[in-house]
This record gives sequence, C-alpha cells and structure tokens, in this order.
Amino acid sequence: MPTNEKILAVIPARWASVRFPGKPIADILGKPMVQWVAEQAQKSSLVTEVVIATDDKRIYDVVLGFGGKVVMTSPKHQSGTDRVAEVARNIECDIVVNIQGDEPLIPPENIDLVIKPLLDSDELAASTLMTSISSSSEMLDPDICKLVVDDAGCALYFTRAPIPYNRDFGCMDSPNTDSQMGVNKMILGHKHIGIYAYKKSFLLQFPNMKTSRLENIEKLEQLRILENRFSIKVIETEQNSIGVDRPSDIEKIIKNIVEKK
Repeated sequence: MPTNEKILAVIPARWASVRFPGKPIADILGKPMVQWVAEQAQKSSLVTEVVIATDDKRIYDVVLGFGGKVVMTSPKHQSGTDRVAEVARNIECDIVVNIQGDEPLIPPENIDLVIKPLLDSDELAASTLMTSISSSSEMLDPDICKLVVDDAGCALYFTRAPIPYNRDFGCMDSPNTDSQMGVNKMILGHKHIGIYAYKKSFLLQFPNMKTSRLENIEKLEQLRILENRFSIKVIETEQNSIGVDRPSDIEKIIKNIVEKK
C-alpha cells in the first residue's frame, strides 16, 4: 500500500520493570531484546523511521552500540504512550506506532495491519490489534490483557480479567478445558496485542489527558483514551505475539526462534 504519509515507529524502553528490571537489554541469543524489536519494526512495509525512547543511560548506550536511533526522554512519564508522545512531538510525521519493547518477535505484518485503518480514515484517532483466545489458561492469565469490542470493531473495555464471562459455558474450571477447546475450536475471548497506531495530532493530546480512574485500577494506559470518550479501532489478526513479562519468558522466545530456523 503506497502512501505519502510519514509513519514513525517508537519503541518505549524503560529500565524499571517491577517483574524484570533492565528487560529491554536482556540478552537473546547474543542480541539485546530491544534490538530484536527494532529489527522487526524495520521490516514493516509502511514504517518510515524507527526510534527507541528510553529514560535510562544504560539502555541508551546499548542502542547506540548496535546502531539504533535512540532518544532520551523524561523519567517522569506515567506510561509508554506518554514517552512515545514526547518523542513524536519533535519528529515530523503523520502517524505514530507505539511498539512494545518486550515483544521481540512481533510480526512486521501486524505492524502494517495496525497502521492501515488510520491510512484509510481521516476520522480515526487510534487503532490496535487483537487475536482470539481458545485456551482457558490464557483467559485466566493476568499477564494477558483481554478486550471486548462493539459491533463497529471499536474497543469497549480492556482488562486482565477473563472477559467476557460466558455464563452458559461451564467447563472453564475443568482440567480438560484446554484440550476440549482444541477439539471444538471454541473462542472464549480475545487477547489484546499491545501495539497502537495514532494520528500524531491525537497522540499529542494524550499527555494532557488526566490519568483516568480505571487506568489507575487496571494499570492499562489505553483505558485513558476510552474514559476520555475517544474510540480505538481494533483489528483482528491471526498472528499472535509472545511478550516477555519475566526472566523465565526469555526461554520461550529462544525456543521459538530456534524452532523457526
């Protein structure tokens, strides 16, 4: 899809993760995790520039070391989106993609997929992705953000809780639930894939929005957008993405890379 729009991809990378301090520079087969993310972003057919945004000199130096473009940002940001907005303010662009720094194998096709709705519509302010869940263990995992959408494909709510709750489906607590799902192909819900695209004009409004009540409860910054009555278009993808939440998740990433070779 040829476009004259300039599309900036920003990867927020902070040191102070509660569950995994220093996560962006964790080693994965000889490369820091944030480098894997940046290289996947550069494979997107729509992205014109990739920048890493950090508040830590250690991450800054590592990115310079592998030849990446990096910007030091304020340590006071409450969310990755605030950090992305600071970077975008000083770079000429039309659309900004916020790519999570802890998804080293994010498919470039997903990056293109989240951008396309904003290229097709002047009215849309933001977009994100989801993929179906057919495993009860995923539905019950608080590390996995779930979401529900309306009939127009816009987000109604994001949460770490199992949502929607199907009152008529009673095997969620059964030890055989996951194997049943595999046979029946039943979709229990949808997983949020944490990549966002924003019109730059909207993104620059985000830091001025007051941190919302539900955002504080759920610790999910995208709820600030919904509570301020803006819409988020959600596109479904069949390509899942593996996030790194704790050190043990690195082994899952390595296994995935090795299996694909």
